[in-house]
Amino acid sequence: MMSAEVDTSRELAGFLRTRRERIDPADARVPEQRRSRRRTPGLRREEVAELANVSVDYVTRLEQGRGLRPSPEVLDSLAAALRLTDDERAYLFDLARQRPSVPCRAPRRQAGPLAQLVQDLSPLPAMLTDHRFDILAWNPEMAGLMLDFSALPARQRNTMWLCLLHPGLSAFYTDRQRVIREGIADLRAAWAARPQDAPLGRLIAELTASSPEFARLWQRHDVRVNGRGRKPLLHPRLGPLTVRYEVLAPLQERDRRLVIYRAADPASQDVLDVIAREAAAGRPP
Repeated sequence: MMSAEVDTSRELAGFLRTRRERIDPADARVPEQRRSRRRTPGLRREEVAELANVSVDYVTRLEQGRGLRPSPEVLDSLAAALRLTDDERAYLFDLARQRPSVPCRAPRRQAGPLAQLVQDLSPLPAMLTDHRFDILAWNPEMAGLMLDFSALPARQRNTMWLCLLHPGLSAFYTDRQRVIREGIADLRAAWAARPQDAPLGRLIAELTASSPEFARLWQRHDVRVNGRGRKPLLHPRLGPLTVRYEVLAPLQERDRRLVIYRAADPASQDVLDVIAREAAAGRPP
């Protein structure tokens, strides 16, 4: 069973190794004669060491999880050598404890003043989540689009849990693999930024034990914070539609996320209009 807290040395080791293995030696300008007869994909440790201007022994000890804490300068060099994205670089600094940790709050189901804002966004489907993906508030349009959240036990009101384990949503996301992959990459960033968040650790442990799909993708060590995008959906009664989503973070409650859906095309707007009319009439989801 996975620990509720982040094993930073082990996670840093796995993260550096997977980032190294994904780089094409040709893209890193490794001489052609050194690219042949490789047993493993990506760059070798000595090549990363050379690019980052550190010793091979140092890279080896990092990848073996031997408790090193690299300086910000070394982290910057490693991030450049491994061609990390901005999200991955922030994750690397979180793992090395070179960035202030986000304060850990106990699970709080009360949405506070933001709950009214979610209702005010009608007829746009909207919901309020936290960094754990727990669903704290929703409007009738979001319930009509997805499912009746009020009928679920509180512990199941979590977008990642629902996507992976709720049978009623197995066909809801047309591009389900991408949605899950991106969600896990987002969850991993939250996990490293809050190393003492035991409820988040327990959620990850439960998903790892219950979903082979989650366990496999979690081991990819992908990191990406998703603020906007498109999702093709399949409503069980009204058919296909595509939404554009936007995720907003309130300044005074940084661990909250306001998620808003808008139609991506006229046909999808027609579907959302039907859902809005039904919500206004008080029809259950």
